Amino acid sequence: MTEEQEAELEEQADDADAEGDESAEEAEGLQHGDFVEIDYTAYTAEGDQLVDTTDPDVAEEEGVDDQGQEFKPRTIVLGEGHIFEGVEDALVGSEPGDSGSVTIPAEAAFGEHDPDDVQTVSAEKIDEDDRYPGANVQVDGQQGYISTIIGGRARVDFNHPLAGEDVEYEYEILEEVDDREQQAAGLFEMYLGMEPELWIQTDEVEEEVPVEPDEDDEDAEPEFETETVEKETVYLEATPQMTMNQQWMMGKQQIGQQIIDQIGVDRVIVQETIDGMGMGGMGGMMGGMGGMGGGDIEEALEDADVDADEIVEELEGAEE
Repeated sequence: MTEEQEAELEEQADDADAEGDESAEEAEGLQHGDFVEIDYTAYTAEGDQLVDTTDPDVAEEEGVDDQGQEFKPRTIVLGEGHIFEGVEDALVGSEPGDSGSVTIPAEAAFGEHDPDDVQTVSAEKIDEDDRYPGANVQVDGQQGYISTIIGGRARVDFNHPLAGEDVEYEYEILEEVDDREQQAAGLFEMYLGMEPELWIQTDEVEEEVPVEPDEDDEDAEPEFETETVEKETVYLEATPQMTMNQQWMMGKQQIGQQIIDQIGVDRVIVQETIDGMGMGGMGGMMGGMGGMGGGDIEEALEDADVDADEIVEELEGAEE
């Protein structure tokens, strides 16, 4: 090998080392896939209109603290689109304790304002209670808001209310979230707007698994055997608020799959507890019978297998 070739190889090795060092430096700090807890407040860059916040003081100051939403730090997964991409880009490579600000241009936030999406429609297509400027309405399957209404015609803007606005985020990274139960709770809270009671445990479960067929028997029917396997499970305690939550009712399968994929568990089990009915429940039952006549009450009590004499004795004892 000539001296020239040796020098060229040495230069290539130095370049490779430099690239390796650069990659190592780029990989420092938070990366895509990391769970982080952040505080942030976002306003429109020019109009100073509140877009979103995790700060309860800001929410109170802006008069949005009575909307049934809890304002507190939020857990997100970097790279999963849980927040605007521009904010994620600012967070990648940072460390817990870092803070900063980033401006999201309109096209990457809520889109540019499209004049073609402002249309004049008949007021007859709008519910009478919603015929006023600023009302959110649905017309022909499209969501929009009324900009003006005169006589029998309404001008409806089908753009997002913040279309055309740059958005400025002020953020602080509170911590990297490593605890998997905290990760799961944070994701559920982000999807549903409420933090459920949950825990993770490993269960032994019996499963039917296919048996390898005999190589000599090509026509053999598939066979299965029972095998005990371990499954890591997120157990979720369902509350009435959760079961009635619109997001949960419409997307429980997708939400559950997101938890499985991002937390790295095998399954999600939702548990619902129904408490036994004591005298309080009987009181509700009796209240529901208030409109019945005497004979109807006796028949209803017989159908419910309730001793009416016992109830009378208990009520008289309570009065004494």
